[in-house]
Amino acid sequence: MIKLKIKSGDIVRVIAGDHKGAEGKVLRVDREKNKAIVEGVNMVSKHTKPSAKNPQGGIVKKEAPIQISNISLIDPKTKETTRVGVRVEGDKKVRFSKKSNQVL
Repeated sequence: MIKLKIKSGDIVRVIAGDHKGAEGKVLRVDREKNKAIVEGVNMVSKHTKPSAKNPQGGIVKKEAPIQISNISLIDPKTKETTRVGVRVEGDKKVRFSKKSNQVL
């Protein structure tokens, strides 16, 4: 399993695929499958039967996972996509933006 540099709560931009250019906040990351769920990106329609929770039933829109390699972190300073590095400051590891060299 590889070390992922994208975590939940990060703001990312899709760099490949059908949703290229879309931006959103990472809601969840699946490390085993190397996928992430991004808010408002890769929406799919799911048909649901009426139940006690949802007595109406119908079509529900929800986010589907997207491959980690197809998303890139947005640098908070320059608002552009950037690569992420890891360095040791004191006795802690911190993530930093390679474009602006700012700690994330």
